[in-house]
Amino acid sequence: LTAERGKGRRKSPLNMNQYANKKSAAESMLDVALLMANASQLKAVLDQGSNFPFYAPTVALISISLCLQVTVGIVLIFIVRWDLNDEQKHWRLNLMESVATGLVFIIVVVNIFIAAFGVHRTNGSVPDGSE
Repeated sequence: LTAERGKGRRKSPLNMNQYANKKSAAESMLDVALLMANASQLKAVLDQGSNFPFYAPTVALISISLCLQVTVGIVLIFIVRWDLNDEQKHWRLNLMESVATGLVFIIVVVNIFIAAFGVHRTNGSVPDGSE
């Protein structure tokens, strides 16, 4: 009986809209996690102030990353809202998926540079209240 049920499940067609929605939701969760990490990095750099050796480039890179992440989030919202079964929209969906993938690649590269500049809190950046 269970073997027959298992076979019946395999024969049901894949709901492409549901699959795409789950995939986009997973991408959005990863995007939110990176967004939070970048916001934390930006706070750390701003706390250190302009005496941080790479202050301007790091703030610029983090800002670029944040803007690109918001853009990817918006693109993913549009992808989720469109019906995959409408063949007239396939070329738009493919284009938007390609744009999202390209932006994610750029975000990864930007974040590699952010990590290379080393956003860390230094002991001197946090006042200890003893002064």
